[in-house]
Amino acid sequence: MEMAVGIHNSVTPTLNPNQKGFSVSSPFIRTQLSVNRTLSSYSFPTIKSPSFSNSRRNPLPNVIKCSVSQAEAADIATEKQETLVRRNDIRNIAIVAHVDHGKTTLVDAMLRQAKVFRDNQVVEERIMDSNDLERERGITILSKNTSITYKDTKMNIIDTPGHSDFGGEVERVLNMVEGVLLVVDSVEGPMPQTRFVLKKALEFGHAVVVVVNKIDRQSARPEFVINSTFELFIELNASDEQCDFQAVYAIGLTGKAGLSPDNLADDLGPLFETIIRCIPGPKIKKDGSLQMLVTSTEYDEHKGKIAIGRLHAGVLNRGMDVRICTSDDACRFGKVSELFVFEKFFRAPAESVEAGDICAVCGFDDIQIGETIADKNDGKALPAIRVEEPTVKMAFSINTSPFVGREGKYVTSRNLRDRLYREIERNLAMKVEDGETADTFLVSGRGTLHITILIENMRRENYEFMVGPPKVINKRIDDKLLEPYEIATVEVPEEHVGSVVELLGKRRGQMFDMQGLGSQGTTILKYKIPTRGLLGLRNAILTASRGTAILNTIFDSYGPWSGDMSTRDLGSLVAFEEGTSTSYALASSQERGQLFITPGIEVYKGQIVGIHQRPGDLALNVCKKKAATNVRSNKEVSVVLDTPMDYSLDDCIEYIQEDELVEVTPKSIRMCKNPKMSKKGRNCSCAVVKARNSMVNGFQMKEKETENELCGIAVVITLAFER
Repeated sequence: MEMAVGIHNSVTPTLNPNQKGFSVSSPFIRTQLSVNRTLSSYSFPTIKSPSFSNSRRNPLPNVIKCSVSQAEAADIATEKQETLVRRNDIRNIAIVAHVDHGKTTLVDAMLRQAKVFRDNQVVEERIMDSNDLERERGITILSKNTSITYKDTKMNIIDTPGHSDFGGEVERVLNMVEGVLLVVDSVEGPMPQTRFVLKKALEFGHAVVVVVNKIDRQSARPEFVINSTFELFIELNASDEQCDFQAVYAIGLTGKAGLSPDNLADDLGPLFETIIRCIPGPKIKKDGSLQMLVTSTEYDEHKGKIAIGRLHAGVLNRGMDVRICTSDDACRFGKVSELFVFEKFFRAPAESVEAGDICAVCGFDDIQIGETIADKNDGKALPAIRVEEPTVKMAFSINTSPFVGREGKYVTSRNLRDRLYREIERNLAMKVEDGETADTFLVSGRGTLHITILIENMRRENYEFMVGPPKVINKRIDDKLLEPYEIATVEVPEEHVGSVVELLGKRRGQMFDMQGLGSQGTTILKYKIPTRGLLGLRNAILTASRGTAILNTIFDSYGPWSGDMSTRDLGSLVAFEEGTSTSYALASSQERGQLFITPGIEVYKGQIVGIHQRPGDLALNVCKKKAATNVRSNKEVSVVLDTPMDYSLDDCIEYIQEDELVEVTPKSIRMCKNPKMSKKGRNCSCAVVKARNSMVNGFQMKEKETENELCGIAVVITLAFER
């Protein structure tokens, strides 16, 4: 607000943020629009304008309150009618951001400065990422709760995933909070997932505090980031109060924050003050009937199933008899055996919890996400949690390879069914359906990573199974075939832009934005591309850019079918027989392409052992041994083998095609040809042979040489069909 003094003498332009094509690209327009929106309700003090002005940054938090807090006055009449009151001693907030924008690191700094840990306690980085898989991959997969206390105010903090495939985790936890901290990188600015989480927060009507993180980066551009974020608010039809957001600048790694990019405090005090000032307390029915919406569940070996959610009304006591209600008015009764609240980093036992607080409840083994814990006598269900539909599906089936049962403990279809249907109890964005056969199941998710995380967790739980290639979920509306489209953002150095643009163009991608990023010679490309075109794209882009490109995607909408496309040009090298690979056989096999295996590896017939250098599959004998003779060799021949390609689970799932499968076991990941599809291929091959014979016999050959030439032509045609 301090920047208003510098522009009071200027002519106020007429701006319409709802006008089509409206863009706010300059600090002047952004500032003037803020003044126009808030001039009727604010009295601006005379404050010297700094070089970088912003109406949402306030160096005097005790003098000027943000509009969200002042908007509480407008709700007084409504609150009296609905007998609702606000709890000012609690703040429920969710921290949302795009992947790798420093969200979890910022939470670590908040926990340390709130004295959650002892001064001499050794704490690992990214303490909220407690899952082993989260630490290995460096991403947040599951939402987690914690709390801190600042100046007699309890802050319940929910750390959410930043990857678009786990957007369902963000959607369900937004029911528990009244505000969000939107963390944005000081260089990259708003990214695809930033748009998604902000859209959901605005739909809930939450207050938003924008945290420009990593402000110490060399190419930091806070002015561009703030303006881009403001444009995003306008584009998402945010209200006037939501557009008047407060901006906080921070360095999450060192735990510093401030209301100006050039004036950071030595701690996160300005961030804590902003949370208390700009995010309202929970609005509750203090004397109403008990209502608690279950938004998350956990399992404990001793306590059983634990339901987590925010208490919307009433008081919940330990040992209390309650009613569990669903959206279809089906109710059952139960009793609260144990009750917990989140104190610092742990769950603390509690005798009672008042409305507005987030708590964990035990005693209900069959409770599901979206159900309501209500009063025993007159309890009513709250609106159920709704998440967006999945866009990708994969087929799970039992392991049918010759090596079945060697490494896994759970190998039957019953084990596989129980595990998959148990997953959808907690993961609302995932769906499971029975397949065409009794041992096949269709698993649908937000993206390949969403399903891959499930596969990785299952193999660590000693499950053994097979998965097919990912397929998009199409829709047919008014006899028109529609497919999902996504917004792909590629950050790539300038020297590799040409190859990346060519690659995306082949996959039906349409570029709608291209801009330079800072002074590092990096370009950001934005495409609208069919989800089909993204399958296998990540490895292709890394190869085209020599490992320097960064790809981020998020679902956009359903659009018309874009036509056929090829996502893989090369075939596979397939093992000819079962046995143990040898150096002698691999030395000749590596001339045909790139191998996946090393000598001494057990393989079976139909297993994919490499990538063919040409289109079409090629069968190889990788188990052949050198023939032993009576002739002594006077010269020892050393075999030099190339380093094999090390494909991870994600790489294998991106690589396989329609007629291929990935075999997943606790210790191994193999790719193989689908036996059912191979039978169809053999039938086609037999038809080609018959056609070749009829063609040869149909000619009247006068000389043997002519017959040999025609047979040779027929063989070439046969090979072409088989490829």
